[in-house]
Amino acid sequence: RADIKMPYKQLWVWDLKLSDAGVYTCEYGSHKVRTSLHIFNLTISLDGHFLQNEVPQLILMQNSSGPLPDLSITLFDSNSNRVTPELQSKSRQKYIVNLRKLEAMDSGTWVCQVHSDSPLINQNISFAVNVLGFQNADLERKYATVDSTVILSWHLNSEKIKWKEGFTGQLNWKQQESANAHELLDFNFTAQGQLHETKRSSSFLFEIPERKPESTIEVKLPKVHFNHSGQYQCQLEYQGRHAESTIELVVMKVSANPAGPLSRGANMTLTCQVSGQLPPNAYLRWERVNGTKRDMKNSKQREVKLEVNISAAGLWSCHLIEGNDRKHSLHYHVEEAPVLTYYVIIGASVGGSLLVFGLGCLCIISGISWQRRRQRAKRMAQARQHLLENKTCQCEQ
Repeated sequence: RADIKMPYKQLWVWDLKLSDAGVYTCEYGSHKVRTSLHIFNLTISLDGHFLQNEVPQLILMQNSSGPLPDLSITLFDSNSNRVTPELQSKSRQKYIVNLRKLEAMDSGTWVCQVHSDSPLINQNISFAVNVLGFQNADLERKYATVDSTVILSWHLNSEKIKWKEGFTGQLNWKQQESANAHELLDFNFTAQGQLHETKRSSSFLFEIPERKPESTIEVKLPKVHFNHSGQYQCQLEYQGRHAESTIELVVMKVSANPAGPLSRGANMTLTCQVSGQLPPNAYLRWERVNGTKRDMKNSKQREVKLEVNISAAGLWSCHLIEGNDRKHSLHYHVEEAPVLTYYVIIGASVGGSLLVFGLGCLCIISGISWQRRRQRAKRMAQARQHLLENKTCQCEQ
């Protein structure tokens, strides 16, 4: 592992080891020149290949012919930002430090800066960090309306960092945190970076888009139902370790009771509802387009259902507001019942009342007439009986 380079009398040593540290002497006649070789060895856990949210461990070792100096260590990430490590253990020969949790954007070349005042040492040691993970946020929330089309996407950075090792993953869905998970699809990447997906659920209505960028996992819900809401979690697996990214789908719908046109003087209840819990800074709002402030109503914090009683027709909108941003809006057009229909309804009501009244009167008149005929028939029968009795008496005389 060593060679002398002529004509400058240079000693070349490669593939250095800690045991190579020491004092090297060059003798030329009666002249002697000594130089001290100080060696550092920096190793990173898992050979520098991590999943997001994992914590790397660095081990820095040194060896020298003289007393080992007390070192100070400074780290810089791939974006040249200073990172403060957590010192786990320290001796003059061995330093063990833990870094922070890694994100997908942390992939790249890091620098470990080693410093000592006595002897004077300023050494920069570079090392590679490869982080396989999602470019999505840790928890992404997506809003949709009933019967709309939604595409859920997870963007991996495997192509960006040229990840050559194969890994697998799967996409699961569950409606609530404590509910059972349903596997929708699984996937794997080859060493050449090719993505292969397999649909696992036949009962759940979704599609796998064909045209998409490399390293992107997508599912398409062509017609969202209210019960399609919940958490969609994409999970990576590499060498027995896991990394996850979750998209929470919140579905929104509106309805009216009664659902028909609004008659003059009548009331209607509009209901706006979301399928899951909202963040603390989100709320629902009903308002009438081109209306006044009296036509506006906000939900309370964490309220997932908002009702408003209206008496005015027009276009009503329900907004889902998060912070100062309108994340989604859903409209409901309340039609006003035509005037002709209004009078027809009134006429029908009055006519029906008169008909009932007329039938009642007819029944009363018929009852009185029937009673009179019965009394007349009774009197005529009594008269006939009286005549018969008189004739009988005359015959006996």
